Amino acid sequence: MIKAVLFDLDGTLLDTNELIYKSFCTTFKEVLDMVLPKAEITSLYGKPLKDSFVNYTEDEKIIENLIKTHRKYNDLHHDNMCEPFNGVVELLTKLKEKSIKCGIVTSKRKNVAIHGMTLGKIIDFMDIIISPEDTKKHKPEGEPALKACELLGVEPKEAIMVGDSPYDLLCGKNAGCFTCGVEYTALNINELLKVEPTYMVKNPLDILKLI
Repeated sequence: MIKAVLFDLDGTLLDTNELIYKSFCTTFKEVLDMVLPKAEITSLYGKPLKDSFVNYTEDEKIIENLIKTHRKYNDLHHDNMCEPFNGVVELLTKLKEKSIKCGIVTSKRKNVAIHGMTLGKIIDFMDIIISPEDTKKHKPEGEPALKACELLGVEPKEAIMVGDSPYDLLCGKNAGCFTCGVEYTALNINELLKVEPTYMVKNPLDILKLI
């Protein structure tokens, strides 16, 4: 029996795809003078920023600059490029009506995640928020999802991890949770399918059929 749904945030509940894309474009151009194909940039979605940038330089100072530049652009434009996907508020409302616990498992900094959820009016639906500050290991490791389950008081086998990237799904899978990929991902959907998620949904409201 499913007692909890764990959600990634960006690209799963909040539509920040264009914001993330432009943040990466600006960062690569300003710091490395690189212009990358869109498909290459979207393949970085869902990963901790350090994991994304380490493929382009091994210099720790440059990586720190890349992260700083990305966050600066993201913070500056965030409020104008962040809103829930269609059906998200209705989904969360119905989950709470069914007494299903809801949690966020994100690679986003907690203060920015909270701000985005407040802006999108979905924060009150969440029982817990797990961000990189809360665990030693991060996605795709299972520790963030395990931490979420622990705080929610459920077993991993009683939870579904929902996400738009392989890192989200691997996090859930490595924790022993059911997993659910979203077909509205900005990534190449085949990358999600390679992880062999338990479920795939076309839109947020389809998640209700899994409960």
